[in-house]
Amino acid sequence: MKKLTFLVLALLCLASCTKHEEARTTKHPQFAYDATIYELNTRQFTPEGTFMAAEEELPKLKDMGVDIIWIMPIQPIGKVTRKGTLGSYYSIRDYCAFNPEFGSRADFEHFLATAHNLGMKVILDWVANHTAPDHEWTQNDGWHYRDENGKLMVQYDWTDIAKLNYENEEMRAEMKKAMHWWMDEIGIDGFRCDVAGEVPTDFWNDAMAELRLTHPDMFTLAEDEDKAPELCETAFDMYYGWTLHHLMNGVAKGENTVEDLWEYFAKADTTVEPYAIRMNFISNHDENSWSGDEYERMGGAVSAMTAFTYVIPGMPLIYTGQEYGNHHRLQFFEKDCIDRDEDCRMRPFYKALNTLRKENPVLQSPELGAPMVRLNVDNENVFAIARRADIQVSDATKTNTVIAIINMSGHAQDVNITAETYLGDYMTLDGSPMEFHATQDMRLQPWQYVILTAFD
Repeated sequence: MKKLTFLVLALLCLASCTKHEEARTTKHPQFAYDATIYELNTRQFTPEGTFMAAEEELPKLKDMGVDIIWIMPIQPIGKVTRKGTLGSYYSIRDYCAFNPEFGSRADFEHFLATAHNLGMKVILDWVANHTAPDHEWTQNDGWHYRDENGKLMVQYDWTDIAKLNYENEEMRAEMKKAMHWWMDEIGIDGFRCDVAGEVPTDFWNDAMAELRLTHPDMFTLAEDEDKAPELCETAFDMYYGWTLHHLMNGVAKGENTVEDLWEYFAKADTTVEPYAIRMNFISNHDENSWSGDEYERMGGAVSAMTAFTYVIPGMPLIYTGQEYGNHHRLQFFEKDCIDRDEDCRMRPFYKALNTLRKENPVLQSPELGAPMVRLNVDNENVFAIARRADIQVSDATKTNTVIAIINMSGHAQDVNITAETYLGDYMTLDGSPMEFHATQDMRLQPWQYVILTAFD
């Protein structure tokens, strides 16, 4: 009888896998290809710092063009060796519960339903590398690493955590069970996985494959770049473009060059699978709190670097408060609400870029987006690219082209662009017509960018 039951289960699993493989012909869920992701820091997003208050902002995010909400951890925070008054989101005391600071389970489920009704996905920041030192799992023998004196082990300066031991199969099973609970019972759409490279890749492969049997369109983001080739082989859809981010900071400060950017792209093209999505960003919770907000790090280059993240291959990220023009480092362990510029001067800017991404299929994430072609320019301070592909529109085939020319310096630059292949009539980002010549002379103001689009 046991053999028969096992055979039936195996056949059902095979049928499920086959069904899902037939349903998806791409490596990633369809919604991910023209998506923009938004990192939500619940504590700092609103004066109230709750799910209910954040829910009020969802229509604004949808109107701005956000498709995926990545919400930072929302579980109860450990009290033992807690940092600051409120503690770190990443010191989790109970995987399957809700931090009362933010609200109740019902509050979050209402938030989630509203996001889904607006057509947005919600992924949860998942901390699988460690727990809080007062998590109940610390009472289980062998579930955490301990030193020679039997004390729980921490990493780096994370004195408010206890490192999990992935050699323990019971712990692995409970971790997967907790992930299932959030997807099966709560209904989230995937996970952003904290310090993913610190957790064995085989765990991620097992866990994500198991979850995709019942949630084939789940979306996964790995906080890692060094191990992206193996992490994104099967487990993860997207990885962090950390190196590119730091290069962008360097270019903004005059410490790196356009050529450094091209060297990065050349290396990335040979190390990471072409279908892996790189997350492009000028800020996130780590950068903002520990290295400074984007204006502190990039000065006048903020808009140019943001535009850059939209025209290169990958998926752009918007961090909490960027649309409001937040101008300060948010404290990590305390209540510290974003600056709320009620004019929302950055929101139209992000909306225009998100519209650009959605209306031009060549800008889609790998593997559907067009390759990035370097244009011939005579100025080493100018980054210039084209992305072109034939697109099926109704019953017709049209050629979609996007050209981006960015002055990556704080000084005005004269540039000559030789690009006979791309001559023709285009529209600028603000909707003005522009003719692009085989040999194009331009004068770019400091950090000025020009984005041209065409459908022929």
